[in-house]
Amino acid sequence: MATKSQGLLLGCLLVATCVVLLLTAASTLFRTPWMSRPGTGADRIGLVVLEGPIAGSRALVEEIDANRRDDSVKGVVLRVNSPGGEVAPSQEIYEALLRLGREKPLVASLGSVAASGAFYAAVAADTILADPGSLVGSIGVIMTFPTARDLMDKVGVQLKVYKSGRLKDMGSFAREPTEEEEEVFDSIIADVYDQFVTAVTERRHLDRDVILSLADGRVFTGRQAVDVGLVDRLGDLRAAVDLAARAAGMEPDPPVVRIRRPRIPILELLDQLVRDNARVAWGPRPEYRLR
Repeated sequence: MATKSQGLLLGCLLVATCVVLLLTAASTLFRTPWMSRPGTGADRIGLVVLEGPIAGSRALVEEIDANRRDDSVKGVVLRVNSPGGEVAPSQEIYEALLRLGREKPLVASLGSVAASGAFYAAVAADTILADPGSLVGSIGVIMTFPTARDLMDKVGVQLKVYKSGRLKDMGSFAREPTEEEEEVFDSIIADVYDQFVTAVTERRHLDRDVILSLADGRVFTGRQAVDVGLVDRLGDLRAAVDLAARAAGMEPDPPVVRIRRPRIPILELLDQLVRDNARVAWGPRPEYRLR
């Protein structure tokens, strides 16, 4: 019996060690700064892809900076297909794109969806192209969290909370928010919303009142977005590449390169699981996302 117990203990330790090693490797992989690939001597257009929900910014910001540092990359196309996501990562991607745009031509190509935080990032571009049927805009902020007080009362469960201030457990699932807490939430949303509207106003060179009339959370088709000034013109990814090349003084149909970190799927999965669990623990927060 002792031998079986020791074997079980050894097996558990082995599994735990493997998990720690994988997480350590994942941490190293996702934190190591990107190194721009050496230039080949030929001028080329860099391609940066913003795809899926925005839950973090580190990898994409490093990819953007790698394109900015690579002397062989004369212009960059940002391809967007995202419903948006968290506020701060969206803003960090936007700021990285602004830095790039100060040094090289930057064109945004909007795919199926470029909503909320993804559109926030896209307005950093000098020119924005969209397909006629792209879904564009959703300028706004949303914050959601569940409450389970009735369910807890039904099953006889109580959550005891000891706190240093009356607002310390704002957003608790165990009770409804107080009137004071709702006012605080409203003020947070209003401030983050103002930041979004300000960025779009400055980058699209439109009157703030015009942007406010469009910033009620709605989405526009690509064709509608051109009409209201959120997008410059209609065009696909190839048109965006040719436009970036022309702005960089290159011939049409230029070579395109994507500078990326090598992918290791299992480590990406572990990293995503850690992110998902962390977001649950963080509680409610404002987001720039489609809905």
